[in-house]
Amino acid sequence: MSLKHLLLVGALALLAACSSNTPVIDESLSESELYRKAQVDLDAKNYGAAVETLRALEARYPFGRYADQAQLELIYAYYQNVEAEAATASADRFIRLHPTHPNVDYAYYIRGLASFNRDRGIIERFLPLDMTRRDPGAARDSFNDFAQLINRYPNSQYAPDARARMVYLRNLLAAYDVNVGHYYLKRGAYLAAANRGRYIVENFQQTPAVGDGLALMVAGYNRLAMYDLADSALQTLQLNYPDHPALVDGKFKHHIEPAEADLDWLEATSVGVIDAVTAPPPRMAKTQMEREMERQYQDAVDALPREIRVGGQEAGRTFWNKITFGLID
Repeated sequence: MSLKHLLLVGALALLAACSSNTPVIDESLSESELYRKAQVDLDAKNYGAAVETLRALEARYPFGRYADQAQLELIYAYYQNVEAEAATASADRFIRLHPTHPNVDYAYYIRGLASFNRDRGIIERFLPLDMTRRDPGAARDSFNDFAQLINRYPNSQYAPDARARMVYLRNLLAAYDVNVGHYYLKRGAYLAAANRGRYIVENFQQTPAVGDGLALMVAGYNRLAMYDLADSALQTLQLNYPDHPALVDGKFKHHIEPAEADLDWLEATSVGVIDAVTAPPPRMAKTQMEREMERQYQDAVDALPREIRVGGQEAGRTFWNKITFGLID
């Protein structure tokens, strides 16, 4: 690690230590005041303070009119404060307590994002990081979370982004298995390498890693003197991936250790997701206060006497209703 990276890590650690003081929440604040304060903190990107305010709101008014919204905002605040585990736990709790809530899809979405970025902490976001060589557990969890969102709420406003991230995650998982297969080849575990290549071909169809899986099968079977299987895999590789790096003038010449450029397709086929990894997720479209104001306004409009309503009501009156001043509908 270079000196520049060490200085950056030290600065971030110092900043985290300096900002660890828990703010004191005034106990005299009402439910509306607490919720308003949380919104101000979120708008100012002061996510640590927003977490404490929302937690205080939920603890003091667990059955208040802002309780559900506070729980959703808390999931978002945890995520933005780089507390992936807390965000996941809060999302799970909301889904368990409110399975039919109109905004429960948001909880599924943020839960998927939390898993998506679980291995990308504050330090890792500023340092070189090859995700294809790390434990794929978080990637699998994120893929499953997004899959649940799409299966349950296919028309959700968050579904398109979830689908794009699933494409990236599937490519990432396939690339991880490619690295595992090359490791087996390097260690002389040829049967394990061939089996890993077959697993890629069978389970990651329509990903660029299929060509690498076939190359692993050819290399592994050749080393095991299983030439019929090797030739079959080679013909499939030549037919479908004639420009694969393992082929030189159409002949197989496999490299044991994959070069850095071999997995560039992961970034090229990620539908712009890698650039969006550090982008903040959207907050709820409307806050609880905004929805309440709209509802109160609509209730007031509906309570107006019919004679003084304007706009659409006047336009819908019949000819006889107008000339008889409302006596005849």
